Amino acid sequence: MHPIIKHIQPINQDAGERVRAYLDTLTKPPGSLGELEALAIQLGAISGNTSPRVMPPQVVVFAADHGVAEEGVSAFPQAVTAQMVANFANGGAAINVFSRQIDARVEVVDVGMVSALTTPGVTLASVRAGTANMVVDDAMHADEALAAIGVGVAAVERASQAGARCMIVGEMGIANTTASSAMLAVFTGVPVAQVVGAGTGISSAQQAHKVAVIERALQNRKADADAPLEVLAKLGGLEIAAMTGAYLASAAHRLPAIVDGFIATVAALAACRLCPAVRGYLIFSHRSEELGHATALHALKAKPLLALGMRLGEGSGAALAFPLLQAASAMLREMATFADAGVSDNTTL
Repeated sequence: MHPIIKHIQPINQDAGERVRAYLDTLTKPPGSLGELEALAIQLGAISGNTSPRVMPPQVVVFAADHGVAEEGVSAFPQAVTAQMVANFANGGAAINVFSRQIDARVEVVDVGMVSALTTPGVTLASVRAGTANMVVDDAMHADEALAAIGVGVAAVERASQAGARCMIVGEMGIANTTASSAMLAVFTGVPVAQVVGAGTGISSAQQAHKVAVIERALQNRKADADAPLEVLAKLGGLEIAAMTGAYLASAAHRLPAIVDGFIATVAALAACRLCPAVRGYLIFSHRSEELGHATALHALKAKPLLALGMRLGEGSGAALAFPLLQAASAMLREMATFADAGVSDNTTL
């Protein structure tokens, strides 16, 4: 397994409890800010102190292609992966717009596209030119999955060295909902039909075909649910593996990682199966409209911050949730205590 795992320590629960106690000294009824208080406590436990900071954030979007696209499981052709990556590099995608709103730097990483781009602004770290068709062969070899995990680790280490205090991880890869659904079905034992959604917007007939394709892949690959690297290699994607590595590295560097939608959550599940301590560093941004997302969230006992009916990917939902982390952090640093403000708290009433 990747050596980054040995550097991952559990979150600091004592620091979280100190934040919890401090929140009750602020000028508000105890618990009155609800989930924002829970978020502040988690940020304190992640950072290990009672004044966590999350600025600046770093967005990393990993891109790769999937051999299973040849089975006709997506509404878009495989060429769209490279076209959208060029759009990211040119600043025209949703994730670019939302990243500008939160002053986040965006790095786009080619971890395995079929069409290699030389567009300025794209980091070239390709492990292989797309995965194999998982219906007929393992998506990738175990060493390739490990290499892709390493690409994700390296991206977070670059971000950490540049001063990032929060990671937002996104993806692009035509047919990656198919790979994610396959992985999720194996990890959870939930029937394929219950974790396969519309993806990029396929019809009900195409969705039924997608279910059949994944069921064939599961039968042919026989991935062991208790061997997460095997599941990732046989059924996953290079960008999913890179996201898995990014979550591992975020935990190793004690950085909060905001998890986006369905594909990101499946990658987060893989990371937690590889190292359960990662779970404490993950903040779940939104509930996707993709059918399998509820199953993935349940597997991680995760409660997302937002529910906006989104299913775009790219890290878009995670970027939209980031201001809530800013608010939780600012609350701890700037809000007056009862003593500071000369306000009677409920212990003196």
